[in-house]
Amino acid sequence: MSHNHEGPHHHHGHGDTPTQVLMEEHELILQALEALEKKLNGMGEPTAADRLYFEKTVEFLRGFADKCHHGKEEDLLFKRMGERGFPTQGGPIVVMLSEHESGRAFIRGMAEATAKIGTDPKAGEEIRNNGYGYIELLRNHIAKENNVLFPMADRLLPADVAAQLAERFEAIERERIGVGKHEAYHDLLHRLNQRYVAP
Repeated sequence: MSHNHEGPHHHHGHGDTPTQVLMEEHELILQALEALEKKLNGMGEPTAADRLYFEKTVEFLRGFADKCHHGKEEDLLFKRMGERGFPTQGGPIVVMLSEHESGRAFIRGMAEATAKIGTDPKAGEEIRNNGYGYIELLRNHIAKENNVLFPMADRLLPADVAAQLAERFEAIERERIGVGKHEAYHDLLHRLNQRYVAP
C-alpha cells in the first residue's frame, strides 16, 4: 500500500478531518494485520524468534490500534456524535464498541499464548486461533467504520467541531502514548512488515 506521504515518519497533515486521520491509521493497522497473517500462515511450531515477533505485534496492536486509535474513536469521535444526537445506546456505535472489546480479548489471548511459547505445546494453536480471529474481526470492523460510520460522522459534525476533534486527537496522542511514539510505531510496523524484529 503506497502512501504519497513523506516517508515513514509522516505525521497527520494539518487540515485532515478526524475521519481522515482515523482512516490513515486504519491503513497502518491493516498493514500490521497483513504481516501477522503472513507470519501465521508460514509458522510451524513457534520458536523463540516467533515469540519476539508476536510480542512486538501485541505491543503494536495494544499501543497503536487500541490505546491510541480506538481511544480516539471511543473517547472523542463517538462521544461527539452522541452529543449531536447520534444514538449511542444502540445502532452502529454499540456494535463498534463491542467489536473493540472482542478485539481486546483476542489480543489478550494472543499475548497469553505468546508467553507460553516453549512451555505449552498448545501455544501455537492458541496464537493462531486468536490471531486469525483478530484479523477477521478487525478487517470487517475497519470496513464498517470506513464505509458506514465515518461518512455518517462527516455528515453529522460541522467543520468547527471536526477541526476541534482533530486537535484533540493530537493531544490524546501526546498524553496517552507520548511524543514521538507515533513515529516509533511506524518504525515497529516497518519491522513487522519485514518479518524481522530487531532486539
